[in-house]
Amino acid sequence: MQNQTEVKDFILASGSPQRIALLRQVAYEPKKIQPADIDENCLPHEAPLPYVRRMAREKAEHVAALCPNENVLACDTIVTVGQRILHKAKDADEQRKYLKLLSGRAHRVISSVCLVDKNGNISQRTVTTKIAMKVLSDEDLEEHLACGEWKGVCGYKIEGRLAGYVTRMVGSYSGVVGLPLYETMNLLKGAGVR
Repeated sequence: MQNQTEVKDFILASGSPQRIALLRQVAYEPKKIQPADIDENCLPHEAPLPYVRRMAREKAEHVAALCPNENVLACDTIVTVGQRILHKAKDADEQRKYLKLLSGRAHRVISSVCLVDKNGNISQRTVTTKIAMKVLSDEDLEEHLACGEWKGVCGYKIEGRLAGYVTRMVGSYSGVVGLPLYETMNLLKGAGVR
């Protein structure tokens, strides 16, 4: 079977395997992958929506400065419970606390995608997905911690085992995985990347 993915005229400012796989799913192969090495700490009293929008924009601008006259695409995705942002867990104990916080509750996943085009124009779209999760038993928690899927991701991987505990989702599945494809393709096409 022949690979239908074509290399397109943009740089992806992320090394995320999930984002790369999502782009390939819609036949958009970046010509270069250049992860943005920036400070991702929250500003004092920064709410989730401004934070995720700032992160996506700063990642895009950082790589655009390194690679002038290129289309640069960046994205940031966070899991939030109320105004609390769940960052990547440092260890199993922190992940257990996150899962207990998510258990039996609705939460949001916010994904912001930003494009700096070859002329320096900035376009950005942000998508919020609402997710409800069943009450997790102690056994559910320990099984999820043991599988290790949570390592290196914010909150959890929706494409992993925890998907079996999601009771409802309203919004963008690809945005929860890490890159809202509809918005991403519109941004790229708007910059002439087809």
